[in-house]
Amino acid sequence: MSTRQASVVRKTNETDIELKLTLDGEGRNDISTGVGFADHMLDLMCFWGGFDLSLKCKGDLHIDSHHTLEDVALCLGQAFSEALGDRKGIVRVGNAKVPMDEALAEVVVDLSGRPYLVYDDGLLPAVIAGDEKDIWREFLKSFAYKAAMNLHVNFEYGLNGHHLLEAAFKALGMALSAAVRIGRKGVSSTKGSLD
Repeated sequence: MSTRQASVVRKTNETDIELKLTLDGEGRNDISTGVGFADHMLDLMCFWGGFDLSLKCKGDLHIDSHHTLEDVALCLGQAFSEALGDRKGIVRVGNAKVPMDEALAEVVVDLSGRPYLVYDDGLLPAVIAGDEKDIWREFLKSFAYKAAMNLHVNFEYGLNGHHLLEAAFKALGMALSAAVRIGRKGVSSTKGSLD
C-alpha cells in the first residue's frame, strides 16, 4: 500500500499555512499555529489517531484567532481528503467516547464524501483559553466540510471547558483512526460510491 499523505499550502492576506499529513503515521507532530491551545488540541487528535502532522501557520492574531483556526481547519480537512484518495477500502465509519476527569465526550465520523456537522456546545463555557467557544464550532465545521466528512461531536457532561474539548479531540483522533483504516474491498457503500 502506498503512503497515504498529503501536503497543503495556503497563503492569503489573513494566514500563511504549510501542512503535511500522514495518515499511517506514529502520532508524531510538529505543530505551530500561534495559538497554544489549538496546538494542544491538534497534537492530541493526531497522537490518539496515529497521524503524523507537520503544521506551520502565521496568522493575523493581532485581530483574533478566528482566521487562523478556520484556515488551519480548511487545510487539515483538505489534507485528509487528499490523503484518502478515492476512499476505496476504508472502513469509513468510526466512533470513540473519551473521558477527561469530570468530562465525557463522544465523536462519531463517517467519511462518506458528504459533509455535515452536528455539534452542541451548550456545556462549554463562553471563553476557553482566552478565545470564545464559537471558534471550535467554526473549526470543526470547516474541517468536516473540506474533509467531506459527517462529524458528530457530543459533549455528554462536564464542567471544565479545557477538559470537554480535550476529551472531544482525543475522541476525534480515535474515531478518525478507525474510519481511515483499510479493512474492506472496494467502496464502503451499498450504492457503490461515496458522495
